[in-house]
Amino acid sequence: MRYLVFGATGNVGSRVAQRLINSGARPSVFVRSAKRAKALFDDQVDIHVGDLDNPGSSLAKALADVDGIFLVTDGPDLEEHDRVVSFAARRAGVSHVVKLSTLDVRTGIGTGPWHARGEDAIRESGVAFTFIRSAGFMSNALSWTQSIRGEGMVRSSTGVGKIAFIHPDDIAAVATVSLMTRDYDGQAPVITGPEALSYGEMAAAIGRAIGNPVRFEEVTDAQAYARTAEWAGEGAYADALVDIWRAVRESRLDTVTDDVKQITGREPISFNQWAAENASSFQ
Repeated sequence: MRYLVFGATGNVGSRVAQRLINSGARPSVFVRSAKRAKALFDDQVDIHVGDLDNPGSSLAKALADVDGIFLVTDGPDLEEHDRVVSFAARRAGVSHVVKLSTLDVRTGIGTGPWHARGEDAIRESGVAFTFIRSAGFMSNALSWTQSIRGEGMVRSSTGVGKIAFIHPDDIAAVATVSLMTRDYDGQAPVITGPEALSYGEMAAAIGRAIGNPVRFEEVTDAQAYARTAEWAGEGAYADALVDIWRAVRESRLDTVTDDVKQITGREPISFNQWAAENASSFQ
């Protein structure tokens, strides 16, 4: 079987590509930077350079003789990228698309509407699909590195609300099983970490991992937006993040499922383990 991984230099896509390599496959990757892909995978993958904003012939070439795709897209316009890839996949004879989506599709919160439209585009293409509706990534907590290093502090508008962040390795494991077994065609598993935690509880876990206390301070939605706009810019993305944090505060995103265990046969990785693995980033 031949697989093509989009987002292969990213947090999840790189793990999917590596899992495919470890299984004995030689995946293809569709990336903007051949240099980054080469640094990650050396000569264990076939590298196709392109951009979904202007795919040209590069996408059709990458899809040639491919059986299954792992697709990661982001941003308010991800529907167009999902549409471009899935319809090109149908024309190329690709039989299966595994899309990394979000559990927010079910609630309409944050980026949920973007991914809902992306899912619809893939359905319209007629290609068999699996939509992996994931909780937020544990690696999102890496955005706290500066404030933890400088002040021993995490600031958020989430209050005492909880969310079951998931380890990127668990997302990659579910995606790889879905690609290689085809057992979840037409399904949309909802995957989360093992328990819902508040941001204060996650901050404390990082504190334990680094051996220094980390405090939590609640901020308003307006303050959260202003801080986010400094690095993400004003507009749809900042609005979506603040909407997610508000939903966490209001206990609308504390879903916990056992789908990771059902699909992979093991328990999902805890936030404590993720914090221990990444302690050096916060020191």
